[in-house]
Amino acid sequence: MTSQNRHALPTIAGRIRLLSERTINRIAAGEVVERPASAVKELVENSVDAGATRIDVVLKDGGRGLIQVSDDGCGMDADEISLAVERHATSKLKDEDLVNIASLGFRGEALASIGAVARLAVVSRPKGADEGWAVRVEAGHKHGVEPAAHSGGTRIEVRDLFYATPARLKFMKTARTEYAQAGDVLKRLAMAHPNIAFTLSDGDRTTFRAPPVGDLAGDARLERLAAILGREFHDNAIEIDAEREGLRLTGFAGLPTYSRGNAQHQYLFVNGRPVKDRLLVGAVRGAYQDYLARDRHPVLALFLDVPSEFVDVNVHPAKAEVRFKDAGLVRGLIVSALRHALMGAGHRASTTVAGAALGAMRAEGAGPALPWQRMPERASLPAGFRQAFDQVYAPQETQMQFDAAGDIAAPSARAVEEGGQAPYGMPGEQPQYQAAPQPDQHFPLGTARGQVHATYIVSQTADGIVIVDQHAAHERLVYERMKKQLAETGITKQALLLPEVVELEDGPMERLLARAGELASLGLTIEAFGEGAVVVRDVPAMLGKLDVKGLVRDLADELTELDEALSLKEKLEEVAGTMACHGSVRAGRRLTVDEMNALLREMEATPHSGQCNHGRPTYVELKLSDIERLFGRR
Repeated sequence: MTSQNRHALPTIAGRIRLLSERTINRIAAGEVVERPASAVKELVENSVDAGATRIDVVLKDGGRGLIQVSDDGCGMDADEISLAVERHATSKLKDEDLVNIASLGFRGEALASIGAVARLAVVSRPKGADEGWAVRVEAGHKHGVEPAAHSGGTRIEVRDLFYATPARLKFMKTARTEYAQAGDVLKRLAMAHPNIAFTLSDGDRTTFRAPPVGDLAGDARLERLAAILGREFHDNAIEIDAEREGLRLTGFAGLPTYSRGNAQHQYLFVNGRPVKDRLLVGAVRGAYQDYLARDRHPVLALFLDVPSEFVDVNVHPAKAEVRFKDAGLVRGLIVSALRHALMGAGHRASTTVAGAALGAMRAEGAGPALPWQRMPERASLPAGFRQAFDQVYAPQETQMQFDAAGDIAAPSARAVEEGGQAPYGMPGEQPQYQAAPQPDQHFPLGTARGQVHATYIVSQTADGIVIVDQHAAHERLVYERMKKQLAETGITKQALLLPEVVELEDGPMERLLARAGELASLGLTIEAFGEGAVVVRDVPAMLGKLDVKGLVRDLADELTELDEALSLKEKLEEVAGTMACHGSVRAGRRLTVDEMNALLREMEATPHSGQCNHGRPTYVELKLSDIERLFGRR
């Protein structure tokens, strides 16, 4: 028998049969409960729907040994607890309406699915009831309901997860990884419901605690987010609050210079439901594409509230994806809200920039401290040495000042070089700035005190110093001017001598033609060309020599996956960025004090000047306290 025959599928008529109820339940469980984190999500969502004000989660062996979820919600009586572990039994669908869904869990599958693959025990007591009730389910076998002692609310215990389906155990990660995944699920739910207290424990210690806050917006919500994402997020987040046609977007987004190497720190919610939706992720990427390199991702938590009839949450077994009635409206709201907030941030850079700079000044690794960082304890010294200790280590109230900024900067006669090009204008423009006013260190970026290595401007603020990368800063300023000019005058098109025909599959071609108007505004003119092809007649002139077919295919792929034509925008921005780079003040160019102050003032007035075109900071601000710590004075 050949290998092909040996593995051939049976085709004899009459072998189709109904699966057993037990097998059906296990198959359904595989869609709902993929790993311990999936079970935690379903059980905690049930607690939220039950009106709980406190939810405690305990995981042992990463959830494989035990998952315990306790809440102080409304509880269940004997009849309800018996129905709760049956398939497709729920209290959350009013009149079986699958359109207006106002709860998190609504399918009635969670407890039955978990009970099909594990040992499930449910104990509950309704508020005001004299006694509680318990029910057990083991590998799909339901035991009878029994009276049980319970203080109130509901406690669910899941033991030996997947013991009834051993094959699933082979795909589980280490206990540490599974615990971390469950923790991420709980954190997302804690962000969406700040009025509920959450805890997560491994049985020995509490690893996550989120106390409740009274308000769902503003500073109170930011405090809850800071408790989960860290104080750095609190210090580097900007508030988002926008509304359009009945849709409202709130939350907080990190500054571009406060970014990560992956998108795991992007938390998106729709009507209080944590989701991982491609449309929303693509909208976030589109909003930040002008401020971050392609391999960097912002940190944010966004909450979208829409009418229930506007969104379909019934498209994914784990309810992780949603579908919107008008996806373009949602995307437009997210992009415009984020860009408006980033515009309002002005020249602000993240507070982590200073910490990174200070860290870079120290040797890598945990080596021995420098002598001034190894200050001995005075009380541990013999009496005869204490006077010498005081003379060496007692702080001295001294202050050093520069006599004049001009003594540090290069002579003004050498300020204009490289053919007399204007230092701050577009290429070829004449200088636009008059002499700076009398130094005033109360400006946000301070007053220039000197130029170091003809590359970095050092300015003094009211409570510290600012070090500016003159080339990166001016590159951003020129780039913003170029974008403004492009917005006002449009993108010049270059007609192709021989129009380019690009063959595409029907789906990508239709999506591309549906966005032909948007592409035309970016300088790319396309038209339908029979079946399975488009013809390109114009391309953006500023792109020069171009692989037209490659560009069109990339655009079609991105419209399929992200619903946005990023390739063309990024190419245009790359060219604009290159032009801005070549038209900017070079490192190694000596500037006068007036020129340095003029650059600082324009940075203060230009949005996004805190980072260059690739998301790197254009300046580092060191507070006096930071400098004192650097020298061991604190």
